[in-house]
Amino acid sequence: MRLIIKLISDHVTKPKVYKIQMSDSTRKPNVSSHPDISTLRTDYSDNTLDTASAPEDPITLFKTFWDSAVQYPVHTPNACTLTTATPSGKPSARIVLLRDFSAEGFTFYTNYNSRKGQELDANPTASLLFFWAELEVQVRIEGVVERVSSKVSDAYFATRPKESQLGAWASPQSDVLQSREALDNKMQATTKKMEEQLSPGDPIPRPPFWGGYRLTPNEIEFWKGRPNRLHDRIVYQTNLNKQGWTLSRLAP
Repeated sequence: MRLIIKLISDHVTKPKVYKIQMSDSTRKPNVSSHPDISTLRTDYSDNTLDTASAPEDPITLFKTFWDSAVQYPVHTPNACTLTTATPSGKPSARIVLLRDFSAEGFTFYTNYNSRKGQELDANPTASLLFFWAELEVQVRIEGVVERVSSKVSDAYFATRPKESQLGAWASPQSDVLQSREALDNKMQATTKKMEEQLSPGDPIPRPPFWGGYRLTPNEIEFWKGRPNRLHDRIVYQTNLNKQGWTLSRLAP
């Protein structure tokens, strides 16, 4: 496949970063020193994204961008915004970490009892959004979500650091906590309980309320920043028979 886009130019235009620092919790920020949001501008490069040279399969194009994001390197390239909704349509969004992608879909892990887990079980449609600012690229993925198998979840859970495994057991994700101390105490109690129940060297089992979801895409849009806000947008949508993809260019 010939190069679709020059992802990293010799002169990458990096967005400005504005930092607000406070010396202590009692100091009030000086509002007059903050930049005017309406004046913030980022001028994007001339690198292009073209339907004529795009691959037939959007996963191939995603991997091209993914490899570039990892090599650049983009900070936490697998961080993406997961948007879910209740059956009545009330949306919610949060950052999750992508843990796998293939022709089958995009996989992430969470507590099934969390807000996102409950919403996914009740309304199994969702979207993922990647924004790799250093590459001037966004990727928006929409589709249907289902839980991965217990075998897949077990295999991934076994790769997590021990403290993260214990944290999955200890945290009643999305529940109201009385205090941070309550969570810390729960973690200590969980750690002690596991030490008592498991023999040295035994793996920590995966909680039955924790595991993976896979989003099978039916639409994937790639956005590339261009000068004068005339950005490139191309979108892949599944055909009616779901045996292939239709590729279109969208107005910015």
